[in-house]
Amino acid sequence: MIEVEKSDARWTIRLNRPEKANSLTRAMLEDLVAAVEAAGAAEVPVLVLTGAGKVFSAGADLEAARAGLATDPLWERLSAALAGLDALTICALNGTLAGGAFGMALACDLRLTVPEATFFYPVMKLGFLPQPSDPGRLVALLGPARAKLVLMGAARLTAEEALNFGLVERIVRPEGIEAAVDALAEAAQGASSAQRAAIKAMCR
Repeated sequence: MIEVEKSDARWTIRLNRPEKANSLTRAMLEDLVAAVEAAGAAEVPVLVLTGAGKVFSAGADLEAARAGLATDPLWERLSAALAGLDALTICALNGTLAGGAFGMALACDLRLTVPEATFFYPVMKLGFLPQPSDPGRLVALLGPARAKLVLMGAARLTAEEALNFGLVERIVRPEGIEAAVDALAEAAQGASSAQRAAIKAMCR
């Protein structure tokens, strides 16, 4: 289940299937793509991705993955839609990030995490290739060797390791994550779409 909270200043997209560790069905993935593309059309200044419960997302739902969702082009469409937004995109990781859900987090501009989160992308163990854009984004953030550690070594990173590696920008207690998002979003909310786009282009 995907929930979208909308205002003129910010849209928040929440994964809300905590009883299944926010694992994604095909319908949920389609809803995510539609919500992100709608945010682009609306020229939203700030887009926040987060989840309900104690896990951000375990990736593809097990049954859906067996039916082919693990390699569906929708994952890459979601990542491309997020990366292409002129908005400031913030992934507020309320808990563990795993599997295919890595792509949407990597495509965001900023990532905040709670201290209890862990990070792992076990594609080698599962017999899949990563989403096409994920290795390049991982290398840009972590460097080649650490990207291989995650993708080929299936390393499970703690929040502290993720911060030290450059995978996340800040560790924030759960009760403070909303305030941290507010502080980061304030400047972008007052900027024009052209200004946001220009600064993002300059940072590539």
